[in-house]
Amino acid sequence: MHNIKLNIKNIQKNIADTLNQAGRTDEVTLIGVTKTVSSEMAAEALDSGVLDLGENKVQELNKKYEVLGKKARWHLIGTLQTNKVKYIINKTTLIHSLDRLSLAEEIDKRAGQNNIVVDCLIQVNISLEDTKHGLLKEDVPLFIKEVSKKFKNIKVRGLMGMAPFEENPEDARPYFREMKALFENIKSLNLENVDLKYLSMGMTNDYRVAIEEGSNMVRVGTAIFGERNYD
Repeated sequence: MHNIKLNIKNIQKNIADTLNQAGRTDEVTLIGVTKTVSSEMAAEALDSGVLDLGENKVQELNKKYEVLGKKARWHLIGTLQTNKVKYIINKTTLIHSLDRLSLAEEIDKRAGQNNIVVDCLIQVNISLEDTKHGLLKEDVPLFIKEVSKKFKNIKVRGLMGMAPFEENPEDARPYFREMKALFENIKSLNLENVDLKYLSMGMTNDYRVAIEEGSNMVRVGTAIFGERNYD
């Protein structure tokens, strides 16, 4: 039996303890990943103080949005198909998975039609796994320069990446360290229309290590909602 409220309390304590041990005084945003969980369970997370919810699929986000609306800050954390952008353009606080110019073009176009600027994170394939999406580390600075130059309705707010799943979370540390170095490098370029604030990395298994290495946004599903059946 899951106890969402208690699980969230434990995670928030872990986050606070890790920040403290790392000597950090900033905050970490906890995103509750509601992939495959019911709107009722998502509402329970909201009631327990997790106001940021992350969805992998556009149709799932829309389904929950119909029930919960703007009570939550919605994050699209999965791969975003170009033809689905129009369905979420007005609903997301942050798109975590910008990784190609065709997608940037569509986001920019739809945002322009709605007179909004859309906050996006650039997805980096830091683990170099074929099953993961995202840009290669060395391609990220040029990609961000192009986005900042060409698309005025997009604001690049940071980076998102995933370490490979490791039994021992300690083994994920080098990947997080690499992401943090890339983040600081891009920040130092002072690009127009780029305001790097978020480093989204760390999940149920490794979020504490990610925070130690500089993450300020963690995406946690299983530790909040319990094990789930995926398609």
